[in-house]
Amino acid sequence: MLTVVRTLAAALLVFAGPAAEPIRDQQQWVLDALNVEQAWNVTKGAGVTVAVVDSAVDGQVKELRGRVTEGPDMSSGVTSRVVAPGRHGTAMAGLIAGSGAENGFVGVAPEARILSLPLVVDGEPDLGNAPLQGEQPTAESPLARALRYAANHGAQVVSMSIGSYGALRSEREAVSYALGKGVVLVAAVGNDGQTTYAKEKSTSYWSFPAGYPGVIGVAATDKQGRRAPFSSDNLSVLVSAPGMEVPVVKRGTGYELSEGTSSAAALVSGVAALIKARHPGLPPEQVAQALAMSGRGRPAAGYDDQTGYGVVDAAAALNAADRLTGARRTVEPGMEHFGQGEDSPMPSRPGPDPLRLGLYGGGVLLALVTFCGAIVILNQRKSDEHRQRNE
Repeated sequence: MLTVVRTLAAALLVFAGPAAEPIRDQQQWVLDALNVEQAWNVTKGAGVTVAVVDSAVDGQVKELRGRVTEGPDMSSGVTSRVVAPGRHGTAMAGLIAGSGAENGFVGVAPEARILSLPLVVDGEPDLGNAPLQGEQPTAESPLARALRYAANHGAQVVSMSIGSYGALRSEREAVSYALGKGVVLVAAVGNDGQTTYAKEKSTSYWSFPAGYPGVIGVAATDKQGRRAPFSSDNLSVLVSAPGMEVPVVKRGTGYELSEGTSSAAALVSGVAALIKARHPGLPPEQVAQALAMSGRGRPAAGYDDQTGYGVVDAAAALNAADRLTGARRTVEPGMEHFGQGEDSPMPSRPGPDPLRLGLYGGGVLLALVTFCGAIVILNQRKSDEHRQRNE
């Protein structure tokens, strides 16, 4: 019987000890790459809940304390089972919503809340194996349960730093359900960029949930904004974000460095939270559009399957969301010389223009009178000529 391998490690996460410098200094390059601090002048994500479908989040980490809601174990039908905090989920939650408490780690949306939905799995993926062919029929999967739970319990964004090779009908339906509820779905595209298949075919296997329609697939980049060598390259990639040497919080206390599209997806989930805080009613497809239309380092062709539409720019994405919603924006400092401008005149009502209609009618009447007059004159001349011949 074919089974689908589901793993938290499908979006590679390799930890290393951090340097001796303060954590805020270490993570500054990530904040700069995403232009996060400028976005904080508008919002820090207050009022938004991000569901982290991953290993369980450690809510006692100082940067997350008091802002983590523990959801049930999604890996089985036994919702009362206690799940121990995980290293991976805690790291991702910190990237999204770390508060910066006590000069500690700060996430992209430091005022957002976290809904932890543990998706405990067994085993590691074999990235050299071919993916399963076709969509696999199955009962509701743990991820499908997690998506429906998140959509029904107040999450506006779902972050999924997970992946598998197989597509499941129950997951596709759950994705549609969550999107219909207005929930933004973000997922890591995977780390198959250096596999034998990718080198031979110049493309990577698709990973799910990133491959499902409507899910924002995120690739990883380095400090220069270039695609990370391990990052998967295929058409599931919409945008990209830092994924190499990214500082993260540790379970319990302390910090470490990570690599993988896991981190990239969590960072973009934080930016999505900023957009939803600013525009709560913005539908998922327009959040994705705002992220894509404002990316930095856009490929020369506008899009490619390595970095998508470029590295996410939080401040520019908020401005793009403003434009999509028609919100009135203030003049940017230093741009006042362009002026506020005058309002455009109201458009004329549809229908005939009375003046033009009158001119047209008068012209038609004049043409008719002229035509009739010519006929009368012509007939009179013929009558005179006939009389003269008879005389």
